[in-house]
Amino acid sequence: MSKTIRIGGASGFWGEAVSSTPQLLQANLDYLVYDYLAEITMAILARMRAKDPEKGYATDFVTGAMAPNLKAIAKAGVKVISNAGGVNPSACAAALRAEIEKQGLSLKVACIEGDDLMGRIDDLAARQIHDMFSDAAFPDPKSVGSVNAYVGGFPIARALARGADIVVTGRCVDSAVTLGACIHEFGWTEDMLDELSGGSLAGHIIECGPQATGGNFTDWRLVADTIADIGYPIAEIAENGDFEVSKPEGTGGLVSVGTVSEQMLYEIGDPQAYRLPDVTCDFSAAKIKQIGDDLVAVSGAKGYLPSATYKTCLTFQDGWRIGHLFGFYGEDAEEKGKLFAEAAFTRARRILKMMGAPDYTDASIEVIGAEDQFGARRTSAASREVAVKIAARHIDPRAAGLLLREATGLGLSTPPGLTGFAGARPKPSPVMALFSFLFPKEEVEITISDADGVERMTGGGDVVQTAPVPPAEPVADLSGDMVEVPLVDLAWTRSGDKGDSANVGVIARKAEYLPYIWAALGEDTLREVYGHFAKGRIERFLLPGANAMNVLMWEALGGGGIRSLRNDPQGKGYGQLALTAPIKIPSSLVEG
Repeated sequence: MSKTIRIGGASGFWGEAVSSTPQLLQANLDYLVYDYLAEITMAILARMRAKDPEKGYATDFVTGAMAPNLKAIAKAGVKVISNAGGVNPSACAAALRAEIEKQGLSLKVACIEGDDLMGRIDDLAARQIHDMFSDAAFPDPKSVGSVNAYVGGFPIARALARGADIVVTGRCVDSAVTLGACIHEFGWTEDMLDELSGGSLAGHIIECGPQATGGNFTDWRLVADTIADIGYPIAEIAENGDFEVSKPEGTGGLVSVGTVSEQMLYEIGDPQAYRLPDVTCDFSAAKIKQIGDDLVAVSGAKGYLPSATYKTCLTFQDGWRIGHLFGFYGEDAEEKGKLFAEAAFTRARRILKMMGAPDYTDASIEVIGAEDQFGARRTSAASREVAVKIAARHIDPRAAGLLLREATGLGLSTPPGLTGFAGARPKPSPVMALFSFLFPKEEVEITISDADGVERMTGGGDVVQTAPVPPAEPVADLSGDMVEVPLVDLAWTRSGDKGDSANVGVIARKAEYLPYIWAALGEDTLREVYGHFAKGRIERFLLPGANAMNVLMWEALGGGGIRSLRNDPQGKGYGQLALTAPIKIPSSLVEG
């Protein structure tokens, strides 16, 4: 506990605000870490590389985050780690080195590669691999745009040990940019599983930037006046893996038990089996405690042996999609909008049939402003102003484009109230779908290249998995004087995606609320809330350390990512849908 390191989370996605870097450079840090990658991002970067072999990385990492701040980074001695390399880390590293030379600096850049398995596509296809979630067959190799193994933090630590000031990686897991720094600084080894889990949790908390400091927070009104100046998260990590979360002084936002707990539950699936390349994490007993203003302590993460495989994600072209929003206002706007959308599909399908072409592989009509997202739990009266979203997927881009041509052609035939603000009619875009599988670590060679040469690393062989004991379910006493209150009075929520699965984390505001939340949010209630979205099984997991539960819904996002036609293809708003769910609780717990 004598040594700690301070790491600032400066980016949570490709497109993050570049103002984070100068803000965090004022906070006396040891490291700045940047996470740019998601499954959707990999698909986009793969398309960029297909058009230009020198592209395929997050260009604004070089031009926006680094170029204006390199001199300050060098002066402060802050080290930088980023997965901005995407599907082309060597090109990213080359652009960064050119910028460093241009500014007359002497920062050493290391590039980590080996996660990209695109060159082995024929071998992978020959293995007859199936998707680890859907069991779908391996896609046509000619349709594949990218194949990347999710690697871990040990190569990053090795790059730092070789003297790197800036480390650029391809597709490592999001938290590895933080974990790699911890491994290097503390000398953690592969058998220090609890420490590796704690460092991974620290990385998970700060990997999404201001989502840990008030962004997307259930109690958003607490930060409403300061969002424009929101602070980015800082994790001060100790040698045992425990850490504290804060933000730069004088910045907006909030660091609280609620903001940090929401981020801990973000997209973790089973909290006792959060599988990473370096460790299998168990966050079920992790405790989150407020120890000061905008200062939270996190402890108690446990670790188990990792798998002998890397999770590997492949993107492939799966037809074409198109969509557009059309506005309607006036009395009965919702009904008019639906009639218009259905007529567009009727006309387009009629033409496809005449041409002998197949039907759309997927179609979507959503009326935004009419509580379509709430399904059977809709409560609003008929809306007088809506946006009607129509979208479709097809194997042929001409058939996809036909839908909007026919919708536009209805402009003089539709019920009154059609309006819109748009330029040219959207064009069909390729659908890059996700295919996930496990690949042996021992068959993946990771390379670390810098000014001193190239070093190679490979993963280990088989390991024995140890499963933690699930926590006992809490028991709610429903025999006394009970009242019914909405979930929002008792809990915070945070939601997100993993492929076609949706996660909804629910954190009790007080420990004594958890048994009643657990009792109320059974599968029947969850089906009522999410049944119009979730087509697969629903699982529930307990995190008693944080007084929380996580809900995992399979086949809940219409295919997920770019494949989905939904208005919320990543389930980012799903947590909001649960907040009105009624919870029965003793009146004595809510009085006052």
